[in-house]
Amino acid sequence: MPDSDLARCWCVIPAAGRGTRMGAALPKQYLDLAGQPLLLHTLQRLARHPRIAGLLVVLAADDARWPGIRQLADKPVLTATGGAERADSVLAGLCALPDTVLAQECVLVHDAARPLLRAEDLERLVQAGLTHPHGAILAAPVRDTLKRADAAGCIAATEPRAGLWHALTPQMARRGDLERALVSAAEAGVAITDEAMALERIGLHPRLVEGSADNLKITTPADLAYAEFWLAHND
Repeated sequence: MPDSDLARCWCVIPAAGRGTRMGAALPKQYLDLAGQPLLLHTLQRLARHPRIAGLLVVLAADDARWPGIRQLADKPVLTATGGAERADSVLAGLCALPDTVLAQECVLVHDAARPLLRAEDLERLVQAGLTHPHGAILAAPVRDTLKRADAAGCIAATEPRAGLWHALTPQMARRGDLERALVSAAEAGVAITDEAMALERIGLHPRLVEGSADNLKITTPADLAYAEFWLAHND
């Protein structure tokens, strides 16, 4: 199928966080990764995929480091101002999408600090999300043994891992569904940790699409070192 016939989606990238767990002097999305800001790696990887129609980057109100990018790989790059929490920023990004992105059309949300997204994972996600009415998310099955701790930090129980998944991004949903889900959670005062959680609250059940476990979210200096190694050995 030629690229011109592919269904394309806009992607919202919340990038208003501070990344305090990195212990760095600047937000983690601007840390150097293989010679350029981590955020730029993420945006470039998304923009060069034929499924992506455009990027909407959500920035902190006082972000002075954004380089003013308006286009990547011939795709438009727009910006919006985020809120105090991730869910606030995602909602701000959805509201700032072009009017041509209709309520029934699919959108993606991807973490700014996940620069190692594989093109084939994104392709399988979009294919699944377009056919499933409740959208889809990339995720990885839990393979490690899980332990529940007690208040003293000792093992209280071993938890069965069957049916458990690590949620990754991108996560994909119809624009109208995700906006409605995030507004509902905000009005109820519920802290939302990912887009799928918001959709679950309003009775929607996104499909799980297995993605690569190396699609990690950069959180620690060790993650950053791994990402540099990964980029040196993958295209």
